[in-house]
Amino acid sequence: MRVMIRVGLIGYGYAARTFHAPLLASVPGMALTLVASSDAAKVHADLPNVTVAADPLAVATSDAIDLVVIASPNASHAPLAIAALRAGRHVVVDKPFTLDTAEARDLIGLANARDRLLSVFHNRRWDSDWLTVSRAIREGVVGRPVHLESHIDRFRPAVRVRWREDGSPGSGIWYDLGPHLVDQAILLFGLPERVQASMARQRESALADDWAHVVLDHGDGRRAVLHAAMLVAGGSPRFVVHGDGGTIVKNRPDRQEAQLLSGIRPGTDGWGVNDDPLRLFDREGNVTTRPAEAGDQRCYYAAIAAALRGEGANPVPPVQALAVMAVVEAAAIAAATGQVAVPDLTDHERMRLIASYRA
Repeated sequence: MRVMIRVGLIGYGYAARTFHAPLLASVPGMALTLVASSDAAKVHADLPNVTVAADPLAVATSDAIDLVVIASPNASHAPLAIAALRAGRHVVVDKPFTLDTAEARDLIGLANARDRLLSVFHNRRWDSDWLTVSRAIREGVVGRPVHLESHIDRFRPAVRVRWREDGSPGSGIWYDLGPHLVDQAILLFGLPERVQASMARQRESALADDWAHVVLDHGDGRRAVLHAAMLVAGGSPRFVVHGDGGTIVKNRPDRQEAQLLSGIRPGTDGWGVNDDPLRLFDREGNVTTRPAEAGDQRCYYAAIAAALRGEGANPVPPVQALAVMAVVEAAAIAAATGQVAVPDLTDHERMRLIASYRA
């Protein structure tokens, strides 16, 4: 029998409750054992058999767990990950990895020194919309892709009282949704050479940016346009990709988040199914469709379990998460200064990044 991987989850807010807890529960060989939360009643209403501790550091350093999953406010990611790695725990960090590249490098160095797994929860790699678009590109449907438009938009006109919107370090829509947009753009086009960005507060009484428009210049004419906003009621496609052979459009996003919010358990009938087809426009203007791929974010934690058993690779190696942070950081600098910014990665890091995607 395989040894059970004991998991400690830090935080029980939106990300932990909606994504991490149900996905962990769906992966054989993983046992959610310990949760850090100030609201034990809320945790036990969903997870009656777990132990709840109020102190996040106690969970991060507990000998009762093998893997720490950090789903707490963004500014706490690096300090908690450092404590967990020093205690000999393996670590998964929810996005964003850290607040900046300096913190990310510190974590990577510590994980290497302690020989511990360190990964970032870029779960949108297993969304149906992205899987559908990326497969079409690999199959040459658009020829050579030169233009990507990627939107993650919401319609939430009321500013909510929560850390993601309170103006504190790591808050705002770019640090919330930008890592997903950037990660997928890098998967398609590689690390950008330059970054332009504009960010704004559009909602009344907003304390943090709730609109972000970022352009990644990948060289050779290739551009990725990334957009996130809180006042979009509809009408924006999730993905548009243009190439020298045609265009593809994916209108509606992946449904797994909506399914989780409605109480659907990962892996049950209909899980990850997306009935919105991909539209293909060829050189003659003909329009055809193909069914969307099914998404399955369980694949992330299944790969983590395999990696911890020595049976597979880390699904999001730290250097890939560092690259995402370098672009997120560059966009924040570009928006603040009004000038083009360059992602802060060394030549060695860039070489390691390329090698990680080829592996």
